[in-house]
Amino acid sequence: MPDGLTFVLVHGAWHGGWCWVRVAEILRAQGHRVFTPTCTGLGERAHLLSKQITLDTFVRDVAGVIAAEELGDVVLVGHSFGGLAISGVAEAMPERLRHLVYLDALIAEPGRSPFDGLPPEVVAARRHAAAESSGGLSLPPPPAAAFGVLDPADAAWVERRLTPHPLSTYESPLPIRGPVGNGLPRTYVDCTAPSYATLDGVKDWVRRQPGWGWRDLATGHDAMVSAPGPLAELLVELGKSRA
Repeated sequence: MPDGLTFVLVHGAWHGGWCWVRVAEILRAQGHRVFTPTCTGLGERAHLLSKQITLDTFVRDVAGVIAAEELGDVVLVGHSFGGLAISGVAEAMPERLRHLVYLDALIAEPGRSPFDGLPPEVVAARRHAAAESSGGLSLPPPPAAAFGVLDPADAAWVERRLTPHPLSTYESPLPIRGPVGNGLPRTYVDCTAPSYATLDGVKDWVRRQPGWGWRDLATGHDAMVSAPGPLAELLVELGKSRA
């Protein structure tokens, strides 16, 4: 397919590349190339979990796939915590990227950690959960309902696959000098039904920034699970537009 796009889809906290399977199947059936890397310590790479994993590790994970596969003109999608990794990749290799899509994503400003941008009560609860479950190594997975996955079969599918997330990635600074997105075409996709309240502050920040596109998607936080068809359609639309 001559007009096929190249997508790299980056998962969020507790997830892995597995979470994109439904979206990837749709996009590949349309003739697009799709890569779904799993970050170190998660998913099928859970055996690598350690306190040495930082946001820079996640950036290198994604950038490594783009470099090794010799990809260019990439539509780079970061879901939730994956938004941090794609910000790092945007600074490391902007010449390889076509459009950044922040899917209900967490965003940190240069040099700030993810915890710096979350509500204090959320940070306290997550530190406590990590201490209780793993001596501070990792955050235990929440139930699928926390991600807006309400269908019982989907929830069971997600919960079987979620793995603990390295706490150190929430405490480490985002390794960019700025600005977020590095001047590339970028769009924030707000999942609205139900809305993921933890990200309210991030979304307010994005709305105040110049140069950002904004789209709403009427589904829960884990859009790739609950609305793979509409999400795939939106990603193609955004990928075909550089604005």
